[in-house]
Amino acid sequence: MHPREGWTPGRARIPGAAPAAPPGQSRRAFLRAGAGAGILLGAGGTGALLAACGSPSAGSPAGGPPSGGIPLPRPDHPVTWPIFSGNPPLKSGLAPERNATLRIYNWVAYINEDVIKAFCKKYGCSYELSTFNTMDEAMAKLRSGQLNFDVFFPTIDVLGELVYGKMIQPINHSYVPNISQAWPDFTNPFYDGGWRYTVPYTIYTTGIAWRKDFVHEDPYGKPDSYGWSMPWQARYKNKVAILDDYREGISLALMKNGIFNLNTTDPAQIRAAGSALVDLAHLTNVHIDNNDYTEIPGGQVWIHHAWSGDIATAASYMQKGVSVDVVGYWFPPDGRGPVGNDLITVLSGAQNPVLAHLFQNYMLDFHNAVENYTYTGYMQPITGITPQFLVQQKLLPKTLMSTTVLPSYFRRGVMELQLPVTANSLWEQAWLQAKSA
Repeated sequence: MHPREGWTPGRARIPGAAPAAPPGQSRRAFLRAGAGAGILLGAGGTGALLAACGSPSAGSPAGGPPSGGIPLPRPDHPVTWPIFSGNPPLKSGLAPERNATLRIYNWVAYINEDVIKAFCKKYGCSYELSTFNTMDEAMAKLRSGQLNFDVFFPTIDVLGELVYGKMIQPINHSYVPNISQAWPDFTNPFYDGGWRYTVPYTIYTTGIAWRKDFVHEDPYGKPDSYGWSMPWQARYKNKVAILDDYREGISLALMKNGIFNLNTTDPAQIRAAGSALVDLAHLTNVHIDNNDYTEIPGGQVWIHHAWSGDIATAASYMQKGVSVDVVGYWFPPDGRGPVGNDLITVLSGAQNPVLAHLFQNYMLDFHNAVENYTYTGYMQPITGITPQFLVQQKLLPKTLMSTTVLPSYFRRGVMELQLPVTANSLWEQAWLQAKSA
């Protein structure tokens, strides 16, 4: 799942940046219907395969995906995607397209347009920024062939379809030297060995936010297992919320139960997690919403299951006269919790492929990534963008340094990745049971 799914425009910028429009009313309009329309998932858990539907892709070495299906990347089952003869990388040494309009397709409110404008000033181009609210929406429009974009910001779970559908082109690394500024992990990530098709965009964690002035306990002073169980407290009835997201919600309950395989296909584990959420509803009359970024700063909720980038912007939403220091964000110090990252790709039909490559490179530059953070609150995995740096530059309150992501989190964290269709149904059933409790 994704922090920007269903997001409505109007995010305020974080301290130190110019103010933006008032915040939207909802982070997520509805649940994602599965993990990517148009593909079926084979049975099994780790190392499972995607079974492609429809006709084989013309031009691939064997006329389509492998006979076993499209590989499903996992940290312990890394994938290096093939490069097809009909979809080669861009030639080296080409000049940027002149008098061009770079067309960008991204989540709503998920990039600082000042950064795009600066890029266009540097390369003498204009731009069009189109947005989507869900990955299903984006993929459906791309499959239709009716959209004409250069740059696309996908999630890991749709990467196999994008590659085998020849919807994105391989990256010519000579145009993207700034990959050296990214964490070394991203030159050979498990989901795209050798970064053949992607460069990293933002990275984030899912943890627990709380109001220190109402909740007089510090999860950092307790065992890590306590943090995941923190919402299950009757004394905070009507003041507890979890994210309205079936993967995040069930994952929270799994971790509360001591299970850190957040892609489990075990029916008993999934049912037990659903039952734990039912218990939470009865215990606290839990709110289920994605307004962590306003409800914790505003004091309507005292404990909220939350995304790191949302809480990083808390100062923009505090009640008048209330210090942001009363907001806390917990993520286990050992990094063993939910972590996710987004990608930047070049579409195969890009009319401006050189500019698209240069844009990838531009977004990997330290100074541009910092400028982007001042709007989104979601950091990029760039060396030098550290908790200490963000605090020193007054881009983040010292008390919220925990909202940043460290390289060790990417290495030790757990990701919510694409599920086999039968397991996904079990997750959704458990979630619906919890929401109706």
